[in-house]
Amino acid sequence: MNDMTTLFKKNIEISSQFSDKKQIILHLGDTLDFLKTIPDDVISLIISSPPYNLGKVYEKKVDIGNYLSQQKPVIAELVRVLKDDGSLCWEVGNFVNKGEVFPLDIYYYPIFKEQGLKLRNRIIWHFGHGLHASKRFSGRYESIIWFSKSDSFKFNLDNVRVPSKYPGKRHFKGKLKGKPSCNPLGKNPSDVWTVVKEDWDKEVWNIPNVKSNHPEKTIHPCQFPIELVERCILALTDKNDWVLDPYCGVGSALIASIKNNRKTVGCDKEKIYIEIAEKRIKDYFSGDLKIRPIGKPIFIPTGREKVSQMPIEWKARLENNEDSRDLLFQQR
Repeated sequence: MNDMTTLFKKNIEISSQFSDKKQIILHLGDTLDFLKTIPDDVISLIISSPPYNLGKVYEKKVDIGNYLSQQKPVIAELVRVLKDDGSLCWEVGNFVNKGEVFPLDIYYYPIFKEQGLKLRNRIIWHFGHGLHASKRFSGRYESIIWFSKSDSFKFNLDNVRVPSKYPGKRHFKGKLKGKPSCNPLGKNPSDVWTVVKEDWDKEVWNIPNVKSNHPEKTIHPCQFPIELVERCILALTDKNDWVLDPYCGVGSALIASIKNNRKTVGCDKEKIYIEIAEKRIKDYFSGDLKIRPIGKPIFIPTGREKVSQMPIEWKARLENNEDSRDLLFQQR
């Protein structure tokens, strides 16, 4: 467990209503109604994965135009509560209707621009597992669009630097000729990130999504990995800042905030998810919550595992299929 430093001590109180004097707020109810109870300019980071309009058990599938119209007043409230140096990270996938794909980040972009926000990065979250499609390529990524409210946004570069590939490089001309040219703390990350620490220098974040064998898995069908939120928190906030997830589900963003000594607030309309979120928060403080460590490399099969080997039944079929012999070769 992370060091709680001075922010979280013995008696951890989870409040249901917003107060700047509290540290953890978990609200059951309508997001738009709840946001109206939060004062202007108090939140440093808003990070969420909104309802995708996919017809999950907790949402009713509607026309994409109506769906986006419903989100506009919520986004207006989010911008109101966001501090001038704050950021908003909106994680979305695709809306699919009759086999046609509508990339939600593209549809959301003009809504945020209408509110005066400025896009700083479009981050691709890549994951290796998910539903298999039969009439198109299987989807294996979602997008995080990071906006700032002003040009004076908070960005803690040193928190997210990565080791330089060539730390021994030196200036070859000018007044600094012969002196090291790299930053001793590491290099500035670019906008493609993967799961290991060395890969903060990419815009593709290769982080496992929360499926059945993930240690953080709950009953939520579209659960945030805690690690995904942590990276945004480390880069875009300071300790004691407020982090808000307006569609918090089972509380992954809240746990990522608490783990890194940020105050946090979340809201969801589903009672079962709020109950799970509250239990997960308590389990975190008791040391009973299972969390995938940030920066842990993704498991790569060695080929010795039975599940990674080609079934015997397939081999005879492939041997009789000239187009498939190369695949058989690779399996041997």
